[in-house]
Amino acid sequence: MNEFALIRQYFERQPAPLPAGHPQSLLPLPASTGPAAESLVKLGIGDDCALLDPVPPGQQLAISTDMLVAGRHFFEGTDPAAIGHKALAVNLSDLAAMGARPVGFTLALALPTADAAWLQGFADGLFRLATRAACPLIGGDTTRGPLNISITVLGQVPATHALRRDGARVGDAIWVSGPLGAAALAVARRSQGQPVPDAAARRLDWPEPRLAAGLGLAGVASAAMDISDGLAGDLGHLLTASGRRQGLSLGAELWEDRLPLDPVLRESGVAHDEALQLALHGGDDYELLFTAPTAQTDTILQCWPDARMIGRIVAESAMLLVDAKGQSRPLAARGHDHFST
Repeated sequence: MNEFALIRQYFERQPAPLPAGHPQSLLPLPASTGPAAESLVKLGIGDDCALLDPVPPGQQLAISTDMLVAGRHFFEGTDPAAIGHKALAVNLSDLAAMGARPVGFTLALALPTADAAWLQGFADGLFRLATRAACPLIGGDTTRGPLNISITVLGQVPATHALRRDGARVGDAIWVSGPLGAAALAVARRSQGQPVPDAAARRLDWPEPRLAAGLGLAGVASAAMDISDGLAGDLGHLLTASGRRQGLSLGAELWEDRLPLDPVLRESGVAHDEALQLALHGGDDYELLFTAPTAQTDTILQCWPDARMIGRIVAESAMLLVDAKGQSRPLAARGHDHFST
């Protein structure tokens, strides 16, 4: 099979949009005003370039790129459908963190061989998620080489409501959109050749981008980002960006008993201290980390009932973990780093 036949067979298809309110959709009901984001695409896959209309007045284009490399981002033997899903999911998670609605995506794919079964599974996982996110494939490239998947996703967001990581202020509450630590447990167990609980494996291999939460938080949260490299490390990035914007050194208190540890950690017999380490430093959660004034608490919970308030922004430059007795200890802003080893 040559390159062009490969593209025609596996990637020249478009996700059929789900009806508004469909239970599998990742998006809330469409806004009552303004064109749908997907209508910006006028020419998609199959030509030298995709053609898109300009975003409407008052909107901005949001663009993000993520790469998945075999042996680095997924284990050998991972279901190709899960790889296709995750490759798009991690990019959609970046749109969610900005409060952006998907427009479309491009795919650059390097393959050691044109394995038909692998390609079919990969494309099925990719397009199932694309359908749920109303995010069509609009172009890309394929080549022979070590397995490497690079996706660039485009979205649109109201210019005045884009969620950035540099807006947190002293006194803001710190929130996360869901449970933490299960994906890190799966990584640890697989790395050691140990059995992985199904719930943990699903969190690692099939992350759910929180698009509806991000769209609901636009104009409500003061700062946001997704948790890819661990809560503590990503919170450190948010504090640095917000402090630099204000000319301040910001810190945080995290309340240990409020951290939403994934139930699978307890069910798998993981000790509390180890569970904390997985949740704080493990990564691959793809939940949203965000801050907001405490006056927005009810609005946040109406938008995303699974959200949990886990701490607050403080003027001191340190990050502290505070236990149920009010005793605090320093918390390192440490997360996953591809170049640390």
